[in-house]
Amino acid sequence: TSAALALLGGSVAALVVWKWLGKKIIQKKMEEARRTQDEGMKKMAKAVQQFREQVPSVQTDAILSLPLLELTERLREGSLSPRTVLYTYLEKVSALEVTQQTNCLRHFIPECEEQLQEIQRHKEKGLLYGIPVSIKDHIGHKGHLTTCGLVQCLGTLMEEDSVLVKVLKRQGAIPFAMTNVPQSLFSYDCSNPIFGQTLNPFNPQKSPGGSSGGEGALIAGGGSILGIGSDIGGSIRLPSSFCGLCGLKPTAERLRWVLVLAHPSAQCGGFLLYHPVPCALGPMARDVDSLALCMKALLCQEMFQLDPTVPPIPFNEEVYSSSTPLRVGYYDTDGYFPLPPCMRRAVKETRRALQAAGHQLVPFSPPEIPYVMTELFLKTFFADGGRAWLDVFTGDIVDPGLKPQVNSCKIPRLVKKLLALLLKPLQFFLLLKIKNVAMISTCRSVKDMWNHHHQIQVYRSQFIARWKELQLDVVLCPVLGPAFTTGYPGKLLTAISSTMLYNVLNFPAGVVPVSTVTEADEEELKLYKGCCDDPWDRTLKQAVSGAVGLPVAVQCVALPWQEELCLRFMKEVETLSRDK
Repeated sequence: TSAALALLGGSVAALVVWKWLGKKIIQKKMEEARRTQDEGMKKMAKAVQQFREQVPSVQTDAILSLPLLELTERLREGSLSPRTVLYTYLEKVSALEVTQQTNCLRHFIPECEEQLQEIQRHKEKGLLYGIPVSIKDHIGHKGHLTTCGLVQCLGTLMEEDSVLVKVLKRQGAIPFAMTNVPQSLFSYDCSNPIFGQTLNPFNPQKSPGGSSGGEGALIAGGGSILGIGSDIGGSIRLPSSFCGLCGLKPTAERLRWVLVLAHPSAQCGGFLLYHPVPCALGPMARDVDSLALCMKALLCQEMFQLDPTVPPIPFNEEVYSSSTPLRVGYYDTDGYFPLPPCMRRAVKETRRALQAAGHQLVPFSPPEIPYVMTELFLKTFFADGGRAWLDVFTGDIVDPGLKPQVNSCKIPRLVKKLLALLLKPLQFFLLLKIKNVAMISTCRSVKDMWNHHHQIQVYRSQFIARWKELQLDVVLCPVLGPAFTTGYPGKLLTAISSTMLYNVLNFPAGVVPVSTVTEADEEELKLYKGCCDDPWDRTLKQAVSGAVGLPVAVQCVALPWQEELCLRFMKEVETLSRDK
């Protein structure tokens, strides 16, 4: 007995030591990553200082204030040099005005100097000639990490540029920074244990949104003029809403970045890519014309040759430039997660402005959102009970914002079944607002999985049929906002129904800022009851309070492959909101 106890004690001690050593290794990797990040920032600051010594009289504010279309024109005609523009933006970032306040930058790309030399050797100036561009952490750039905020991805550098980065460079753009993301990308906050929490440039108590939150904060803070994000549930549109930017989620197959499957980040990226709700890449910027120019630049022969899975459909300028009146469907609530008063106000005001401008407005009601949220969207991610997602955290520290979901996934299947039985009497209310993934049904067989795929296709067909029946061109609808207080997105996973819907449908959808939160909005928020005045409604109320002056946006949607029409509608909304 004593020998058995001694053996047991020794095993426990060995396990404790093994766990301790594992944590030490993780901490060491994280510290090394932060050190590399700091060194990159110092390199950037040094390069800016050298440039300033050589060219002391740059009109920084004048350059930073130029819209993208005007900046490209000045670069192409030669009145501004790519070097001056690049270092003006680097100075804005390295002066710590943006990065110190928001912690949005994951890494500086020193190879931007090489790209600067390279574009001057091109025979033709591309559409983005000389434009500094920031890219989201997981979009591969040769010689750099794509971390997804995960320790397991810290050891392997990308061996080549992703297709998207190659095309950007071919069009004369200069990728200069990689931006922060939430751990595993599965959050609409922006925090991970390696690089920390990114904050909203308008209010440090607020989140910039996610998962493209680093992009949102950097662009809104003036440190970048054009960025590339990705979106699987709102990850371009939510940061755009929270940070007052324009952002476009295209049809997922319209742009691709082509994952390097041998890279560790493929485990995270594969989780996001290979299921019936696909991840879409898209641009983020200060105005709609910038998004249109970026799409026009990316939808080129180079993209179609490098990635034959991208349909060779060039940007249709005629559709984008059209002024034909539109037939616009609209709704200000999806009936699932009622949004704060200011977001519904934005839709109503925009609807009236569109009507006054000669467009035809038609009431539209998206069908069965509780079913879509739980049975189609969340079940897609957690069809296996969350095991694939949990795997990406192997040998990692879980970010506090993700712990509720991670812990829910770890609940044994038998306990989940018991919970489902116990909560069956409350099924209607739980379908209205499922708080955590423990309550989501899973696919128990391959047949279940095929059936799930079929259900998504059936819903898409029904939705398109209703759209066609009303003869709609586009739809105007709300987007989640204003910016949440940091930490709250993790408590309200299912509040993203407004954006999630168009990932399930794989429709192009964009966000346009049209207003700001007023004192009257804040007063009206005090009366907000949501759907049931339940804990989730009260949590949402807490999340968005104290937002006076923060951006308020609307969402614009078109049918698949009609990005140009979506952008044209976004441009109309933008113009009308600026004319108010």
